Amino acid sequence: MNKPLIARPYNPMSVAAPHASWVAAEFTKKNHTCHALVHVERPPTLVSKRTHLFFLLTAPLTIEIATPYNSAEAREYFNPHALETSILGENPIDLGYFASQGGQLPGIYNVDIYLNDSHLSKRDINFVSIGGKLHPELTPPHLQEMGVKLEAFPALQQLPSSSVISLLSGYIPHASSRFDFNLQRLDISIPQAALTSKAQGSIDPELWDQGLPAAFLNYSVSGSNTHNDNLFSAPDNYYNLRSGLNLGEWRLRNYSTYDSRNGKKTWANLDTFIQRDIQALKGQFIAGDSSTPSDVFNSVLFSGVQLSSDDNMHPDSLKGFAPVVRGIAQSNARVTVRQNGYLIYQTYVPAGAFTITDLYPTSSSGDLEITITESTGTEHRSVQSFAAVPVMLREGRLKYSVTAGHYRSNASTGNKPLFMQGTMIYGLPYDATLYGGLLASEKYTATSIGIGHTLYDWGAVSMDVTQAQTEISDSSSHRGQSYRFLYSKNIKATDTTFTLAGFRYSTGGYYDFQEANDIDPDNFNNWRETNKRSKAQVNINQSFGDKGNFYINGYQQNFWRQNRYERSLTAGYNFNYRGISYGLAYTMNQALANAGRNDKDQQLAFKVQIPLGKTLTNSWASYNLNASKQGNTSHDIGLSGTTLADNNLSYSLQQRHTHQRVGGSGNASLNYKGTYGEVRTGYNYDNNAQQINYNFQGGVVAHPYGVTFSQQQGETMALVRAPGAAGVNVKNNVGVGTDWRGYAIVPYLSTYRKNRIALDTETLAEDVDIEINTRTIVPTKGALVLADFQTRVGRRVLINLSHEGKPVPFGATATLLENSTHSKISGVVGFDGEVYLSGVPQAGEIHVKWGSESAQQCKAHFTLPDRLEDKNVIPAILTLSTMCKQVTKQ
Repeated sequence: MNKPLIARPYNPMSVAAPHASWVAAEFTKKNHTCHALVHVERPPTLVSKRTHLFFLLTAPLTIEIATPYNSAEAREYFNPHALETSILGENPIDLGYFASQGGQLPGIYNVDIYLNDSHLSKRDINFVSIGGKLHPELTPPHLQEMGVKLEAFPALQQLPSSSVISLLSGYIPHASSRFDFNLQRLDISIPQAALTSKAQGSIDPELWDQGLPAAFLNYSVSGSNTHNDNLFSAPDNYYNLRSGLNLGEWRLRNYSTYDSRNGKKTWANLDTFIQRDIQALKGQFIAGDSSTPSDVFNSVLFSGVQLSSDDNMHPDSLKGFAPVVRGIAQSNARVTVRQNGYLIYQTYVPAGAFTITDLYPTSSSGDLEITITESTGTEHRSVQSFAAVPVMLREGRLKYSVTAGHYRSNASTGNKPLFMQGTMIYGLPYDATLYGGLLASEKYTATSIGIGHTLYDWGAVSMDVTQAQTEISDSSSHRGQSYRFLYSKNIKATDTTFTLAGFRYSTGGYYDFQEANDIDPDNFNNWRETNKRSKAQVNINQSFGDKGNFYINGYQQNFWRQNRYERSLTAGYNFNYRGISYGLAYTMNQALANAGRNDKDQQLAFKVQIPLGKTLTNSWASYNLNASKQGNTSHDIGLSGTTLADNNLSYSLQQRHTHQRVGGSGNASLNYKGTYGEVRTGYNYDNNAQQINYNFQGGVVAHPYGVTFSQQQGETMALVRAPGAAGVNVKNNVGVGTDWRGYAIVPYLSTYRKNRIALDTETLAEDVDIEINTRTIVPTKGALVLADFQTRVGRRVLINLSHEGKPVPFGATATLLENSTHSKISGVVGFDGEVYLSGVPQAGEIHVKWGSESAQQCKAHFTLPDRLEDKNVIPAILTLSTMCKQVTKQ
């Protein structure tokens, strides 16, 4: 009995056959060869909204073919000679490009280029077929842009700049390329040793996008109506407006408020400034109203100009502090660095001494486990401890700021002197950081200097001193010093973190810049009583793994010439058991309390949150107990959650009962996030009053393509442009979707970082297709960056093309002419002259080409049938037939 042969056929062409298709297969047994033309039925499971009766024979379809052999071997092979002449026509195209897996026609493709899995750019690349696969044609300048060290490869360096390189491995050992035709993605792999040294996560500043010219407004309107003693109070309304204008690299911003509470109407212009980035200095320039940095001196408001460094312009691997790792390799070796068991860094180094300066630690302290693996497999291991406080920078990094302007005082009697301030922080060798600054005005001068240093196993510490000389309103002069000490430590053995422990001591004659200028001359003696003397603070976090987490935060501050102090303490414990969250918290506050008095405000709280699971999806029931030492105890029972398809509607219900004869109270609220903004409304009541409150917030942007309404926009945003694709959701952004024109604003982008903007194709309309649903953008600070998506708006059609009484040759390219969209609409002809096209207009013309000769080209006119009135019975794909006529020479 003959055994059936199980063959796994392969055909790289997208076959536009709604019911069945043919595939050539070759079967071999020793020296015997058998060819067969196999009829393959379309699997029903491949039909869906997105496949549109379109399937690939790359799927593992199983075909049984009886052969004269007891056993045989089948290999994936496409033999065009096995096809009948009537299928291919008299002028068949060369199908050899599709004979191997992944084969495609050579030519120019617009592709996303990835180097070692990191996105570089998007550009047109010419591809040639070598060994049945497409390879990109690159030039030495292209490789140099990617970071290849041309000087390390003499054969590559000697090539003229116009030379074309198709096989990278011929010039760079172990280099390769892979082209994903479906994703239009080119992956290039080049060994690290062949690339110039770049920090982890570095992004070429040429990719930083200054964005579109635009004008925008963020608004927030809130208010309430209160019913008390059978009377409605006058509504209270508050307007918060943030507006801006972008022109090239310049940003103009304004922040204003309008308040109509308690019968009074107040308009306030809080901030107005212009800003732009200075890429050469890795900094930001601001002119107008802003505030000084708080690294060295306390932050103050000013009106003037400022130039300060922007940490976001550096990759994450160079921000903050991390130690420099040094070592010696005996050969071409791999160096790996682990922290807390996690691999955080890997690189390849040549023989000799090496230095690693771009670590990106997972925490601010701990042990680094360094492993050097030689080419022979020999390993050398070492451990390097480190810790850091917030002010510390890595070796060689500089952080600066220069400010000049008038001080902006919030006190009605405050002074507004002209002042200048400069600060600098610099990372020194041996895990040390030096910092300092100078602040000077007519009646105030302050100088500060300090140093931070890691103590390795003992943590990290910084110490600084500030000397200030002040002339106050009564013409008296005062001189004093302020000493500050900060400490940070992570105890790995117990998983305890001292996130920050600090102490500041000021002498009696020390005043900071804000204190010196906000003094009320008519109340000077009373003001002196609040002159700060010392302040101590500590933040401790203790993890118990799956048993929960404990935290404690506290500070105490006292004053000169009085026996009073401020004190605050917060402690709590949180844990989760079988999906139920529990929490216990304690707070204590004393404000300017006299020593010995027991007037502490102390509270104890306990909470439980229970997910309702399948009973009520995305919802939680909660119970809260709050007890105050002053005698009030309250119990709260609540229900909260989110609903709708995008979880953009959230709700909350809460009922409270309070002891001490206060009685009960409650509240309910709804919050909806939509494409055009956000709406909140709520109702609350107690024994004395009832109140309705509301809030509307959103934004509007004017840009070169029109006007788009949005949610609150944040500082940096993207404009999604998908013409004709209305109501398409933007992934990972609750409630954000395209408007009726196909535009949307995506808020809160990360500056100088790669931001991935993706559209949810499941929300596309039936007559809309999109070529690529993701875009990667790198915005500068405050920019409106365009995320342009190529859409096809029209009907989906399966067209039967015939030429001179026969089907158009299999593999021909059909392109829609005079396409009004900004996307090329084309397809590949199948076995029976069928081609699938999306985004097809009501009428048009198709150009078909299967060769360069005029006899290998034709044009076909078509007119689609009118849509049926009942939209529910409109087919996903229309089918029609048309004649393709010969193209005559001009």
